[in-house]
Amino acid sequence: MVSSAAKPRSTAPQSDPGKGAAVRDAGSRGIPVPWQLAGLAALFLGLAAALIFSGAAAARSVADPGALVRWGLPVSKAVHNVSLATVVGGLIFAVGILPRGLNARGRDREAAANGAPEHPAFTRVLAVAAVAGAVWTLSAIAVLVLTYADVAGQGLSGDPAFTQALVYFMTDIETGRAWLAVIIIAAVVTTALFGVRSLGGLALTLILALIGLVPTALIGHSSSSSDHEGAINSLGLHLVGVSTWVGGIIILALLSGILTGTKAGAATDITEPTLRRFSTLAGFAFVLVFASGIVNASIRVTSWADLFGSAYGQLILAKSAAAVVLGGIGFMHRQWVIPQLGRKGSTLSSRRVLWQLVLAELLIMGATSGIAVALGRSAPPQPIEPAPNASPAFILSGYDLPPELTPERWLTEWRLDWLWVAVALFGLVTYLLGVAKVRRRGDSWQWFRSLNWVIGLVVLTYITSGPPSVYGRVLFSAHMVDHMALTMVAPIFLVLGAPVTLALRALPARGDGSRGTREWLLVFVHSKFSQLVTHPLFAAANFAGSIVLFYYSDLFGFAMREHVGHELMNLHFLLTGYIFVLSMIGTDPLPLRAPYPMRLLLLLATMGFHAFFGVSIMGGTGLLAADYFGNLGRAWGPSALVDQQTGGAVAWGIGEVPTLLVAIGVAIMWSRSDQRETKRVDRAADRNNDADLTAYNDMFAKLAERDAKLAERNKLEGR
Repeated sequence: MVSSAAKPRSTAPQSDPGKGAAVRDAGSRGIPVPWQLAGLAALFLGLAAALIFSGAAAARSVADPGALVRWGLPVSKAVHNVSLATVVGGLIFAVGILPRGLNARGRDREAAANGAPEHPAFTRVLAVAAVAGAVWTLSAIAVLVLTYADVAGQGLSGDPAFTQALVYFMTDIETGRAWLAVIIIAAVVTTALFGVRSLGGLALTLILALIGLVPTALIGHSSSSSDHEGAINSLGLHLVGVSTWVGGIIILALLSGILTGTKAGAATDITEPTLRRFSTLAGFAFVLVFASGIVNASIRVTSWADLFGSAYGQLILAKSAAAVVLGGIGFMHRQWVIPQLGRKGSTLSSRRVLWQLVLAELLIMGATSGIAVALGRSAPPQPIEPAPNASPAFILSGYDLPPELTPERWLTEWRLDWLWVAVALFGLVTYLLGVAKVRRRGDSWQWFRSLNWVIGLVVLTYITSGPPSVYGRVLFSAHMVDHMALTMVAPIFLVLGAPVTLALRALPARGDGSRGTREWLLVFVHSKFSQLVTHPLFAAANFAGSIVLFYYSDLFGFAMREHVGHELMNLHFLLTGYIFVLSMIGTDPLPLRAPYPMRLLLLLATMGFHAFFGVSIMGGTGLLAADYFGNLGRAWGPSALVDQQTGGAVAWGIGEVPTLLVAIGVAIMWSRSDQRETKRVDRAADRNNDADLTAYNDMFAKLAERDAKLAERNKLEGR
């Protein structure tokens, strides 16, 4: 494809006098800086309009912190959100979209070894991310100070009393601690951006930047909603999608003029692959943003009257409408503009349309981001304070006690965990798309694998959002059902689905030095970390030992009381079970696989350990997480201690059945492996006329002949 930078000026359309120089530049050199700044101006204009409309910045009759705080806090939050999104978008482009070097052949380490320079787009994106990281850090500090002033209802002051109270706020109050955590994460990410250049280090930096979204999801309206965990999870997913989408658009605007480089004196244009890769990612981000926004809004706004009749609901409608418009622009990108860029005859007009659409996205996103900040400053129509007569269960878990557990309620009591619902839906959609792509290419994919994957996702959703999760918060026995199913049932089906093998078959390999999903999968599979965690001995030790470390430490109580602890518990035990089952019966690629006798030995050892753990719980007289299970105020069912002993029986019984099934699977695989080896030997014998067996028999014949001659000689000599 010919770069627009390499085209002569005469190729640009000259017959449209209504087009100004800025628009012509949008086709040849990307979006001009003044138009990029217009996107930032749209952010603050949208913020100001939304604040005035909702009254969120109006003076208070009691404890008014002053205009500086009332307006400075939302402005600081807007700057914080934009800079954070820019960091995330820049890291995503550096890690998974842009090529690292100008020579687009071979791996990055080979390019670096040959002294290849960085692509100017890669260099700029890291520079932009580093500057945005510094702004992120400073704006987080400003938000922390202004949030305290807003909560305390006083203006900014430099006296010691203000400073002392601020220190107390950020060390002992949840909101203050959350913003302190954001500041620390932002500072670490910024430091890494100024010094890290390896793709592996940048990937870890991206993960840390995404972790920086967690504290902000845990505070505010979500933490005090009626379904606070659903609100927190949906808001967290929303922030991930927004940061990816908005950050990507910002980076595209800033890179619009330098997506070409120089290689051996010729221009290399990466506009089309860059847009195509980001468009795919933006499509997933749009679905995530829109769906999570609807879920989050439905938790806070529970009636049509509140949606249409309150300022809060009207801001939600405005934000939703803007999201739909942005989705439409993204659809235009993918369906019309990007295919034009991929053709050899692409003209300057197609590039002009491309950057005009990106500019429109930037302006609309700026105004939408301002509305989002104002929305966070506005009060929902429903009260967010807990009832003064809250039950002990509500105080401890955030939810009232469910009705007494009966057999039918093992199917009917649900509380959707939107984080795992999103994981399951993403896994289902991407898996089916991968199967369709493989089959379109003419390759086969076993229906048995697809069926197991779907069953595994259904089981995972039932465990994390169904009755095992609901009653696992109030009954240790139900919690143990939840844990054992998460560790031993869902992983069996998911492993049999062979998702990594499918991904490696479906995803195309890149040849321009960038790393896509396929390249990152291969890097991870062959990494030292993967070699450690998937080693059969480590996987078995982690599978068995983490149970004891978790339940006989404060980690168990933390996971029951805190939402983050609960989600980390689910993630840990799912991964622990998945890796262990993968090392036993998986077909996905692994650095090392144990021989079949060792696999059976490890399975027997884990079965014995599970039995020992279950028996110890059954015979225990001390209540685990006593400050939690002992204070729920549950009036139905057995006592907490009796229920815990029942949970020990569950751990023993449920843990053994899946392990036995895995052992049977290992035995079957061992048998099939021997059969394949026998067939291989037979085919080799057919090819060489049983040369190995003939040589083997000849050896014995020669030995027999030698023994006969020796016996004859001894006889003649009279021995």
